[in-house]
Amino acid sequence: MKGLFRTTVVASVFLVAGLALNSAMASPVIDSAIVKTRIFNDDPSSTVTSGNLYPTSLWIKDQNVYTGWANRHNFRLSDNGGINEAVFMNADGFAFAADVTLTGSGDMPVEGGLNLSPWWSKDVDGVFMLNTGGEIALFGGRLPFFSFTNTFGVHYALGETVRIGLAYDPRGLTESNPGAIAYWLTQGATTYASGWLPFDQGNPAEDPPYGLWGILNDARVGGYVQVRAAGTPGNWGRIDVGNMDYVPEPASLVLLGLASLLGLRRR
Repeated sequence: MKGLFRTTVVASVFLVAGLALNSAMASPVIDSAIVKTRIFNDDPSSTVTSGNLYPTSLWIKDQNVYTGWANRHNFRLSDNGGINEAVFMNADGFAFAADVTLTGSGDMPVEGGLNLSPWWSKDVDGVFMLNTGGEIALFGGRLPFFSFTNTFGVHYALGETVRIGLAYDPRGLTESNPGAIAYWLTQGATTYASGWLPFDQGNPAEDPPYGLWGILNDARVGGYVQVRAAGTPGNWGRIDVGNMDYVPEPASLVLLGLASLLGLRRR
């Protein structure tokens, strides 16, 4: 069974799901990204630099993270030229993928990856995490938990470039037909896929206005890097995000070459 998963590409995941999914006509049309620094700022004396050429490349580096626990920085997708963060609603289907590389001094693990963050934690929770300690997993916020490390035995290494992505389909947003999400990782020549994972129910006391059975209204999409303080001068960490592909309405784009656009491939 594991061998079958190892050679599963997300194109097949989309194709199966696309037989009975709705399109989300109001999904944001992304044209830029916004870099936000010092979400966590345990060491305010560190030096943070960044570059943003969305969708070709985006990077954030934090140098001399010495005291406290960690500094955290992120970027968020924008649909109005980088003025504001794009707002994702419960019924907005989309796919987002990117090449991600984490580098650093190696004094402490560097963590980073993509975000699909909920309304109550728009800058932190909901992570597709790469960790230079080795783990690759998704958790937090509204995301159904999934570990590529536990499922496939794969690990991330400092300086490695991998392609990671996720796709959200709201489906019916009901208990019998909840929204679902798919995750994938391309490492070397192999693509690993989670398949479609259903969302559980949101808090009924918070609907309205946030909705149920999906990502919930007022979500954010982007990525992040977290650099742990090492207690030694010169400690640094950096994330490089490249070849970003964002596709609204993924279910309706299956037959238009979505798999090719996202750079997915079989071993």
